[in-house]
Amino acid sequence: MSHLDPRLAAIDFARLARWIHQQGVADGEIGTPTLLAGGTQNLIVRFRCGHRELVLRKAAATAYADGNETMRREARVLAALAATPVPHARLVAACAEDAVLGGAFYLMEPVDGFNLGVGMPQPHAGDPALRRAMGFAMVDGLAALRQVDHVAVGLADFGHQGRQQEGYLARQVDRWRAQLESYVRYAGWPGMAGLPEVDALGCWLQQHLPASFRPGLQHGDYHLKNVMFRHDGPGLAAIIDWELSTIGDPMIDLGWLLATWRDADEPLHGSPIVVEPWSGFPTAAELVACYAERTGADVSQAHWYAVFACYKLALLLEGTYARACAGQADPALGQRFHDNASNLLLRAARWTA
Repeated sequence: MSHLDPRLAAIDFARLARWIHQQGVADGEIGTPTLLAGGTQNLIVRFRCGHRELVLRKAAATAYADGNETMRREARVLAALAATPVPHARLVAACAEDAVLGGAFYLMEPVDGFNLGVGMPQPHAGDPALRRAMGFAMVDGLAALRQVDHVAVGLADFGHQGRQQEGYLARQVDRWRAQLESYVRYAGWPGMAGLPEVDALGCWLQQHLPASFRPGLQHGDYHLKNVMFRHDGPGLAAIIDWELSTIGDPMIDLGWLLATWRDADEPLHGSPIVVEPWSGFPTAAELVACYAERTGADVSQAHWYAVFACYKLALLLEGTYARACAGQADPALGQRFHDNASNLLLRAARWTA
């Protein structure tokens, strides 16, 4: 397979095939591997083994976090979701060790759906009413996730449950401020001076903390491009990319959706998630009202969670810019992420005015 994309050529498909046979998943050689869109941190490969179609997910060689631990966590979440109504890719098998492919990985069933990161097909692209229903389907996904009893599905210790409630949200604000300050280790990063309102937003978040919450399974990166939609309607085929999942405050996922949502009447929406065409999608306020209806949750502080999500996402994006300043990431990507971070902080500042 020397003609393959170098990222595919680095995978020992013969060894993978032997492991698949040993697991009783499928028989036969692996053929037609195709690299799917998955960013720079993960490899997602669809292939056929015998008569079965499978999808492999493992950390890329360029991953800067602990990719092996991420794969183990993702596989654990997918296994836990098997008997729940949460739309997800079905886990087939997982390998937590390095011996087979040089790192942890898992196999899942292919999802019959499309991702907005690679475009919007017909009939969705031509039907504003269908797009409106797609927006509310995002809330349906959050409602299904909120219904999961994380203790009953074996995730009681997934997010260090004992530390989750008292002071959890305050610690979250401090944690991401500390993350931002840690970027000084990257030579060339100009520091926090280039990020508008970051100090004021941190203070506002601490001063307006929600009083309490009920812990639950949190996706951690819930937005329009981390789901797959059904081809035959507006519903979700699967929620994908569980690498930031934990046990925390489920309202943070709603905030993340709001922070990355585009409202047509805003002069600068500040969202790094761009989807076209946009006409027909519900407003952020309609999403909040739908969430309250679907879950029965108190949404009176939804704006706090939206501001926090803008803050956290901005500080995460700034990390790529800092690495780019030090020559460890693509300069154009770093600048784009820095611009997105600035826009997110300005958006949050308008919400707190």
